[in-house]
Amino acid sequence: MEWIDRLNDTINYIEEHLTDEIDYEQLGRIACCSSYHFQRMFAYMAGIPLSEYIRRRRMSLAAVDLQGRDMKILDVAGKYGYSSPTSFNRAFQSVHGVAPSAVKNEGISVKSFPPIAFKITIKGAEEMNYRIETKEAFRIVGVSVPLYKEIEKNFAIIPPKWQEISQNGTLQRLIGMMDTPPMGVLGVSTCNDTEQWRYYIAVSTSQAQGDLEEYTVPAATWAIFPGQGTNQSIQELEQRIVTEWLPTSGYEYGNAPDVEVYLNPDPQNAQYEVWIPVVKKAKQ
Repeated sequence: MEWIDRLNDTINYIEEHLTDEIDYEQLGRIACCSSYHFQRMFAYMAGIPLSEYIRRRRMSLAAVDLQGRDMKILDVAGKYGYSSPTSFNRAFQSVHGVAPSAVKNEGISVKSFPPIAFKITIKGAEEMNYRIETKEAFRIVGVSVPLYKEIEKNFAIIPPKWQEISQNGTLQRLIGMMDTPPMGVLGVSTCNDTEQWRYYIAVSTSQAQGDLEEYTVPAATWAIFPGQGTNQSIQELEQRIVTEWLPTSGYEYGNAPDVEVYLNPDPQNAQYEVWIPVVKKAKQ
């Protein structure tokens, strides 16, 4: 499976650069997608954020260095990219539960996290409804927040932004501006490596934006998956898309934003669609 081979190639790259700076954009290039989409694929497939996986691998090797060699803690910290003993000590304790200095003593238990390997696993018989649609570019208007390159940090900034615009009246204002497809409140993640990553809460509209922000979603092909339920449900659907549908779909990530279309924005009983940008895999 070429798709799985690419993911395993990214693991090889990480292993070769654990004592260097790991280039997330290069990981995306190896996986043939943006670094945003790669991080999301990795987290869903591995069950752990990419940054945490790298931290665990580095701290596993750091423990070996401290146990088996006459290396100073400061030297080990520098080897794995930590500029201060304090930050290294914090990272080491978060993984092993003990300070680096304690590992010098015999009988101290530490953890080992070996490199992961990806493989296709055949999962159950629960169906997934989807459709493939090619759409022209469309203009959106709304508000946005910048996204971190380590995407797990964004879980702390996106929900409060939704809450803020719901409370200050901006969300109702946006709903009143909605007049062109797709007809719903949109969550748009602009995640191309050639532009600044941002998350827009917006609507598709022909009206003037006033003090709001504007962005044009480019023409692209999307795999569109319907869903309903809570915010947790949408994350579960996205995980199923990446782990169950994408590997055997004949498609791979395209170069366009991810789009969430909230047809009913009630957070406790939402009706929504998840749009994943896709391109047909080239025949080998």
